[in-house]
Amino acid sequence: MELARLGSMRAVADALRTTTSTVSQQIATLARETGAQLIEPHGRLVRLTPAGRRLVEHANVILSAVEAAQRDLSPGAEPSGTLRVAGFATALRAHVLPIVATLADAHPRLHVLVREHEPAEALALLAEDEVDLALVYDYNLAPATPDPAVAGVPLWTAAWGLGVPASEADAGPATSPDVFARFRSADWIGNSRNTADETVIRTLSSMAGFNPRITHRSDSLDLVEAMITAGLGVGLLPMGRPTVPGVRLLPLTDPQVSLRAYAVTRHGRSDWPPLALLADLIRRRARHDRPDGPDRPGEWPAP
Repeated sequence: MELARLGSMRAVADALRTTTSTVSQQIATLARETGAQLIEPHGRLVRLTPAGRRLVEHANVILSAVEAAQRDLSPGAEPSGTLRVAGFATALRAHVLPIVATLADAHPRLHVLVREHEPAEALALLAEDEVDLALVYDYNLAPATPDPAVAGVPLWTAAWGLGVPASEADAGPATSPDVFARFRSADWIGNSRNTADETVIRTLSSMAGFNPRITHRSDSLDLVEAMITAGLGVGLLPMGRPTVPGVRLLPLTDPQVSLRAYAVTRHGRSDWPPLALLADLIRRRARHDRPDGPDRPGEWPAP
């Protein structure tokens, strides 16, 4: 490119602060790699052959693309491109979908692809580089398994209780094992796509001195409520979510059951402008929804 612009080996050497011999060697290397003659004598100088001029055109395109990529990927760049998000339904519905419309207006070159997955599924997609951001959860009684390949930041926590038929009498304040003990003979409803709920159920049941009979499974909170209303069993539900008339929520304390939500990325990816923007908006929205913020979930499990 410099030879095409400056016209002589000496001028190129002076511009690059090197020698004419070095410039000649570099051109000879390019000629061997491309299999084409790139320069030819022109009086006492040299000039580019048609193949050499064509190579300059390709070089201009390549350098322009590299410069565009550097601008696009720098931390201060305008967010653009395709951002792939996988997460559980509650997080997507409450914290991602409301943001997507705003992003479309503010950053029209940024496209967000959304996939609903339970934590294990979302983390597997993240490990396979099928998604850029995973919104996942665990419980304080069923912590996530550490993974050194990813980094997570806490978003929010939510207290969970035991959903039972509304006809069940209120026995007043009681510890979690005492609450579970009341339903030792009941059928239990677990999650069909995540094992953490079952771990919590079995942990508290063990503290209450029995082995739970988990006979039904669903990853839909609405369906869990419908199962409870139909008399099929009892199951875990979030305390902050209004329930249907046929369901009563019993608080779980000593120990408390807390769902902990995280935004998880692969190491080294979090400063990519689109990803950094969306993660920050999700964190802000989560803090806004829980402005008192006493129930920070702590850090993503470290290896």
